[in-house]
Amino acid sequence: MNFKDYIRVIPDFPQPGIRFKDITTLLKDGAAYRAAIDEMKRLVAHHEIELIAGPEARGFVVGAPLSYALGVGFVPIRKSGKLPGETIEADYALEYGKDKLSMHKDAIRPGQKVLIADDLLATGGTIETSINLVRQLGGQIVGAAFLIELTYLEGRRKLDGIDVVSLIQYS
Repeated sequence: MNFKDYIRVIPDFPQPGIRFKDITTLLKDGAAYRAAIDEMKRLVAHHEIELIAGPEARGFVVGAPLSYALGVGFVPIRKSGKLPGETIEADYALEYGKDKLSMHKDAIRPGQKVLIADDLLATGGTIETSINLVRQLGGQIVGAAFLIELTYLEGRRKLDGIDVVSLIQYS
């Protein structure tokens, strides 16, 4: 299956010059969505994974079904102020702005093997911050999985030493 056929590209969103990769067109097609998650599962199955962590919000629509498919837990990484328990936080830069991510302090036990999953690897800022949060809690990053990678933004360079897989690449 050519998953690129299910991605809608929207020019000049959210600002001029950006070609936004819209995954909602893949998500609404049950067979394509299932096939994408199944293929991501195949790509990461060689790792010993105990948890998947996914950043808000589109990391949830990739990470949660992937964790279900693998039979492991899912840990949400949320924007600041969204989690009810005691949290740790970290600031990060987006392609077009800044934000703050947080995780529950009890989300990961020291030594747990964690895969980070998200919809998109662009500049790597969100994932780098997610990795740092997992490591602050003592988690061991075993890899990172993405539905889409924008290779021309070289976000993979920020993930040096981490096994990175992406289902769809735009160069």
